[in-house]
Amino acid sequence: MRISTSSCLCPFLVCLCFIQRGCGVSHHISARVLSKNQTKLANGETEVHHRPKRGWIWNQFFVLEEHMGPEAQYVGKLHSNSDKGDGSVRYILSGEGAGTIFIIDEVTGDIHATKSLDRERKTHYVLHAQALDRNTEEALEPKSEFIIKVQDINDNAPKFPDGPFVATVPEMSEVGTSVLQVTATDADDPTYGNSARIVYSILQGQPYFSVDPKTGIIRTALASMDREAREHYTVVIQAKDMAGQVGGLSGSTTINITLTDINDNPPKFPQKNYQLYVPESAQVGKPVGKIKAGDEDIGINADIKYSIINSEGTNTFNISTDRDTREGVISLKKLLNYERKKTYTLHIEGVNTHVDPRFSYLGSFKDTATLKITVGDVDEAPVFSMDYYIMDVYENAPSGTEVGAVTARDPDSRNSPVRYFLDSKDGEERYFRVEESSGVIRTKQPLDREDMPWHNITVMASEVDNPSLLSHVPVTIQVLDVNDNPPEIATQDEVIVCESSRPGQVIQTVTAMDKDDFANGQRFSFALPSQLPVNPNFTLKDNEGPTVVTMVTISVSDEYLSLGWSAITALSAKRSHSWPPRRQVRSSADESLRQKEAGKQEGITSPIKKICDNRICLWSTVATTRLPLTTSTGCRCTDKFCCIHALRSYPPLLLKGR
Repeated sequence: MRISTSSCLCPFLVCLCFIQRGCGVSHHISARVLSKNQTKLANGETEVHHRPKRGWIWNQFFVLEEHMGPEAQYVGKLHSNSDKGDGSVRYILSGEGAGTIFIIDEVTGDIHATKSLDRERKTHYVLHAQALDRNTEEALEPKSEFIIKVQDINDNAPKFPDGPFVATVPEMSEVGTSVLQVTATDADDPTYGNSARIVYSILQGQPYFSVDPKTGIIRTALASMDREAREHYTVVIQAKDMAGQVGGLSGSTTINITLTDINDNPPKFPQKNYQLYVPESAQVGKPVGKIKAGDEDIGINADIKYSIINSEGTNTFNISTDRDTREGVISLKKLLNYERKKTYTLHIEGVNTHVDPRFSYLGSFKDTATLKITVGDVDEAPVFSMDYYIMDVYENAPSGTEVGAVTARDPDSRNSPVRYFLDSKDGEERYFRVEESSGVIRTKQPLDREDMPWHNITVMASEVDNPSLLSHVPVTIQVLDVNDNPPEIATQDEVIVCESSRPGQVIQTVTAMDKDDFANGQRFSFALPSQLPVNPNFTLKDNEGPTVVTMVTISVSDEYLSLGWSAITALSAKRSHSWPPRRQVRSSADESLRQKEAGKQEGITSPIKKICDNRICLWSTVATTRLPLTTSTGCRCTDKFCCIHALRSYPPLLLKGR
């Protein structure tokens, strides 16, 4: 048989719970206990198994937390359908807190809590009940599980777990601008009564700020809050439970609010006119003064760019901004001269670099000031007429020859006399000197262009009245060339002539050189010396340049030749250039040849035997030497001909027939 839960209850119901609140009002909550022969279905109906004597299914009990009474707090009563009231049934309790927190009367089944409970520590307890036959200890009912739930009271005040708070909001914000949301928590049960229902209110911070009572959002409540007038605010917010009613518990927190800066203040110079003294000796690019405009804003909103807005100032001065101090640093673009201009007037402008368009109605964010600069007179060192000098002088010029002159003057108005001297560090004092009063530079000894074509000296000048003020100027002196060196003929150490050489064949090219210098290049004329007998076997061709070719005119068929060293050095090499006129110079080789001719010397007169033996050339006048089959001129030894190898000696070779 099925019955619904709304049908009449079985007469063997158990009174389950009795709750008495601290206010004196008692609440009786009965838990329906179904007989053992009943089953509760999923749709809420009850199926009866015709065993009405055994109903033992328990619902939850309730116990009030924080009970402070002298006696144990009554929780509820267990009862079995098998209990006839004669004491034959014994009730047993087990599970969480059984025997320590919760005790049961074995005869009546009454349950009491012996200790004060805290719902915030433990919200419920799970226990098991059993009814036994006192005589046989047999179970009259199966063990049944039930819950004792701790009922909440308002014993916890709201708390702000993250406080105190720090927040910022831009100055001049509109009313209602959100600043920060604060949230309080309440440990009481939010599902029971109003113990955890919180309402927010502001205790400190009005009229500048307000708080939403439900969400805890803090907003601005006053327009035009100016950071420059007041920057920091302290706001105290209260959270109260019981929906804010009287008797509710409360907690509070502090919010430190700072107004952040916006650019709502233009720069301003403290005064409109400034004066600055700058000596004329101030260096270009170096700071000579500073100027600063004030700005009540901070950070990038106070950044200022300075500029000079009049041409008189921009031509001579420059201004930049020091990022650390926000000062305008004034420096020179070019040197000052007291004698030319004694005062300057600068119009300086300071402009904010980060402008907020919302405050354009306040006007332009810039300001101007006038700076008058007075140039101070300074005793300056002499000034040379040129930054550097280039002079020249001929080599071999006698000592005391004038090279050139330098000039310097005192730039100051008194025009003090100047004296000159050479800087000894250059090491050129042995070659040159400078006249102290005139600045004329003269040689101290003849110069040799071939030894040193250029000289670099430094001339110093100082005022007679103040020798400590010095100035320097570099002077470069070029030594000009004169024809003081004879030509020199360069030859190879060895000349090779093959006896099979044909007439007209070039056997040697002679080169001449000269240490002197010409703008058009070195040009020489070549000729055989007239004081020597003519050798018909060789001719000399002048190429009208720095070289000459010696030509073979006839075949060489003699059994042996006499070789001597004088032909090439005996060549007369003369310059074909006509400028400037030169004195005739005879080379040391010419002189040696002349002496040999005077002594009837013909070079080396010992014959050199020509022997051909299996392509081996042997020399009869020296130790036997095996020469390569191929010589440096390219001719080769054969059975019929053999190369004639020149001897090594000084002066160079003279190819001469016997």
